[in-house]
Amino acid sequence: MTDFTIHTVETAPDASKPLLEKSQKAFGMVPNLHGVFAESPQALEAYQALSGIFAATSLSKVEQNVVWLAINVEHNCHYCVPAHTAIAKGQRVDDATIEALRCAAPLSDPKLEALRTFTLKVVRQRGEVSDADVQAFLDAGFTKQNILDVIVGVAHKVMSNYANHIVGTPVDAAFAKFDWTPNKTAAE
Repeated sequence: MTDFTIHTVETAPDASKPLLEKSQKAFGMVPNLHGVFAESPQALEAYQALSGIFAATSLSKVEQNVVWLAINVEHNCHYCVPAHTAIAKGQRVDDATIEALRCAAPLSDPKLEALRTFTLKVVRQRGEVSDADVQAFLDAGFTKQNILDVIVGVAHKVMSNYANHIVGTPVDAAFAKFDWTPNKTAAE
């Protein structure tokens, strides 16, 4: 595997320095993923922009966390599952929902389960979902805007999950207590 530098504000390319300073302010640290992305100022800027855009979507904070964790687990992302577990806990997603998502298990809330299912279909079928899949999502109480917002979440997580696979980004100490190993038996 090629070694990638986990940049700090001091070691980053000049165009990445203000972006890492933004990460430092937001998280109280520079997450390793952001340090990796800093190698390409454009990649870090795109990731930060998508993060902010997804946070402003029509999906609630709980729904955003369902999208993120469902995708992270589906992509077997060793870094993002612990990181987003910490984020979900910080945004007060209940522990049972978080644990079910981490185990790729159905959610007890029917609307959130419809979101998890639809998100996984979008990922697994590369966006080629059926009219019946769309209608089931709408019938669960979601909107056409929510469909497009799920796609924003997919784009956001593809960036980080793929980068983490290629780079082997080490999990930050702040997220280590939420370490995760794929549970292949629970997957659909």
